[in-house]
Amino acid sequence: MPYRLLKPKDYDKSKHYPLVLFFHGFGERGTDNEKQLKHCVELFAKPEEREKYPCFVAVPQAPGPWLPIGDKDFLKPRPFKGATEALELSVELKNQLAEEFSVDTNRIYISGASNGGYAVWFLLHAMPSVWAAAVPCCGGGDPSTIAVAKHVAIWAFHGDKDTTVPVARTKELIAALEAAGGHPKFTEYKDAHHMDAADRAYKEPELLPWLFEQKRSK
Repeated sequence: MPYRLLKPKDYDKSKHYPLVLFFHGFGERGTDNEKQLKHCVELFAKPEEREKYPCFVAVPQAPGPWLPIGDKDFLKPRPFKGATEALELSVELKNQLAEEFSVDTNRIYISGASNGGYAVWFLLHAMPSVWAAAVPCCGGGDPSTIAVAKHVAIWAFHGDKDTTVPVARTKELIAALEAAGGHPKFTEYKDAHHMDAADRAYKEPELLPWLFEQKRSK
């Protein structure tokens, strides 16, 4: 599986750095190792951000969807049947990077957009003890299983004019987390369509300061 890796500026193996794992949308699937960089991740490569927030950023590329769901399935909530091989390989990538480099395992973050947002919600309920924080954009998941991630710092984003994945898919997950005692953040963009939410989220001035403050709950 192809992937891109951004290393911390002036990497020092005696220090420990956070790791961000980003999952692209369905439109960026493939094997060219290029398209998955289209949305969001360029923010981490800006010189000023690399200076302020030295970190690893891993951006794998799936040949198809991260999760076995069709276009029509986006329009309704459904339990996940299981991850694709690409999503499983991404978890293995995370493990490999943590072994090879000085990764702070208490500061591993996941983010994704569209089908990648679905991947984030899936990993939150599949592996809730691993992640320090999550930033799912314009995705969805299974509200009946998400309570296990109530302790994880989550900031979700969605556009109210999204006709690909309705904003209700994020709202029902936020409601389920709150009902379980969680305190997720949610930003709903007015007059925003599908991928608008992801692009606007990664222009929020408070996103990176919030993200890199988070540590894995004990």
